[in-house]
Amino acid sequence: MRWIAALPALCALAGPACAQADAGAGAPAVAQRPAASPADAAPAEGADILVMLHLPAPHFRADGYGGAGYRDDAGQQARQRIAKALAREHGMQLMEDWPMPALNVDCYRMRLGAGQDPATVLAALARDRRVAWAQAIQEFSAQAGAGATGDPLYRVQPAAAPWQLEQVRKSATGRKVLVAVIDSGVEASHPDLAGQVAVQENFVDGQSYVAEEHGTAVAGVIAARADNGVGIAGVAPEARLMALRACWQADSGTRCNSFTLAKALNFALLHNAQVINLSLSGPQDRLLQQLVGVAQARGVRVVGAIDPARSDGGFPASSPGVFAVAADDAPRHGAQCLLAPGRDVPTTMPGARWGMVSGSSYAAAHVSGMLALIGELKPQLSGERLHDGIVRSSGPAPLTGIDLCATIMRITGKCSCACPNPSTDNLARSP
Repeated sequence: MRWIAALPALCALAGPACAQADAGAGAPAVAQRPAASPADAAPAEGADILVMLHLPAPHFRADGYGGAGYRDDAGQQARQRIAKALAREHGMQLMEDWPMPALNVDCYRMRLGAGQDPATVLAALARDRRVAWAQAIQEFSAQAGAGATGDPLYRVQPAAAPWQLEQVRKSATGRKVLVAVIDSGVEASHPDLAGQVAVQENFVDGQSYVAEEHGTAVAGVIAARADNGVGIAGVAPEARLMALRACWQADSGTRCNSFTLAKALNFALLHNAQVINLSLSGPQDRLLQQLVGVAQARGVRVVGAIDPARSDGGFPASSPGVFAVAADDAPRHGAQCLLAPGRDVPTTMPGARWGMVSGSSYAAAHVSGMLALIGELKPQLSGERLHDGIVRSSGPAPLTGIDLCATIMRITGKCSCACPNPSTDNLARSP
């Protein structure tokens, strides 16, 4: 991460679908791979694909996720035989499988042979009655803009004053709301995150769980501890985090793919996440879209970061019902786009450090924190009503975007800070 000129000041303080957003806002860039349909472009030679086999409905058991009873049953063995047969028939190598009971499928990762035409293989699999569907593994990345590097830093947090966070905490802190951070690794032992991570899992094959910059920074914006004498305060400092490592730090940024993200989403669904933060962007993906759809059907709030380089904002921000977020210094585009603080945001960094970051990744994290606050106060509010209840503000950044106090007042009828009357259309009595 490139340190910025603000570092000395920060150290002194520390003491003992916005598709036209500015590229400088640092939304995740996308290294595209082919689309999921056989009719579209397919992966390169030797690339991996995903093959989904139907999982009979009786085996859908959230409490049996990944357990021996599920994976060793006769049905699983039968699907393994089918997967091996498909790999043999199409000249592929079966690499691994992963149960996706949230979608009633088993997902098999298979490697194409050298010289194979991927489009032909995908088309053949699409015609095979044994196969639910097959798709390419696509790549996603969270290449948010970055800068330098205790609650000494609270006063320089761009959301602190406009969102009146200190006053809001008198009404809500996100207490016990479970937020899944599907990202790179989070440093759970960081002084501002110690005790905040309830679950930590790794879904990146061939690597152990490690603390990385992007995931740790996103986690801090959402739920860094408040009033502990160091660093920052998260938007929802009493929320509980699921640190699900589906991305990894690479030379070019932070990367993920369809398979790693799907495994993490499936886990989040089966372990009752209430908010899912996806500070990343990429192409449309059938497997991920279906998992997001299941999440929304269950009332889970899904937050996605806008990619300013894509006309539709990129997936998952472009999906209906997803809380699509861009940095608040970006041009407003589209009625459903939310703008939140996303420039020069102080947050947690690996190595028990703090740093300054920018980008829609961190704007999305602010909204995930906001949804955790609302989830504590009004957990049964429908996603549609919640979207409608958000009060927009206008003015120069960081005042542009969301009026948090007015939003809480409109949805709950209560506010502990200086709230204007948001409207007579109060949602406090809405289910």
